[in-house]
Amino acid sequence: MLPRQRRRTIVELVSERDGCSVTALADELDVSEATIRRDLQTLEDEQLIERSHGGALPVTSVGNEQAFDQKEVQNLDVKRTIADHAMDELQDGQVVFFDTGTTTMEVAKRAPADGSIVSVTNSPLLALELGGGDNDVKLTGGRLRQSTQALVGPSTEAFIERLHFDLLYLGTNAIDLETGLTTPNEAEAQAKRSMIDNSTRVVLVADATKFDERSFVQFADFEEIDLVITDERLSKQYRTAFDDTNTSYIDDI
Repeated sequence: MLPRQRRRTIVELVSERDGCSVTALADELDVSEATIRRDLQTLEDEQLIERSHGGALPVTSVGNEQAFDQKEVQNLDVKRTIADHAMDELQDGQVVFFDTGTTTMEVAKRAPADGSIVSVTNSPLLALELGGGDNDVKLTGGRLRQSTQALVGPSTEAFIERLHFDLLYLGTNAIDLETGLTTPNEAEAQAKRSMIDNSTRVVLVADATKFDERSFVQFADFEEIDLVITDERLSKQYRTAFDDTNTSYIDDI
């Protein structure tokens, strides 16, 4: 296994298990503990994990968020399945906004490359993914946030606010019955708010790890979401909340 592949695996293991010891990682990856310690130092420098006594912990808190590279390797099979179902919402001739995020990236990978839709995004990474074939892709301006690779700020909002979108594929950091949809960064929250305000149909793509979580800034209530696509059956409380706000959901994939 190449060093870069090994470090990606370390991030995935640490995130999935909510922490791992140096010894466990060395055994799992069949390398020395000294190699693991060097990898952990590199990953901490890149802000992809936090070092702990004898191991590593995932980088998570209400005000702090995981980097795009860290989230990209988590629950990948689930995100792909969610994205497969999200494609059912797409129709020829639509103008579609793809929010930044690792689940929306999987949706973007499945978007048609025949020029049948117009794609808009605030993510340079998604723009590159969407830009194959005969596709027409529009990228918002704005300031690049390194951690999430999202374009944000007044230029981003001005771009979004002068357009209208038939469909929005929306991501979120957290979903909670009391606080709705939240994200750690105020600028990203405002960009998401603008996307929602200017879209006819809003489809939230979010795996089950996002539920019963809270982050720093609220950007939407349930009633503003038309469809939620997730991977596990929702609890009775969320089903009731979505039913009360006429929010459809797919949770049996």
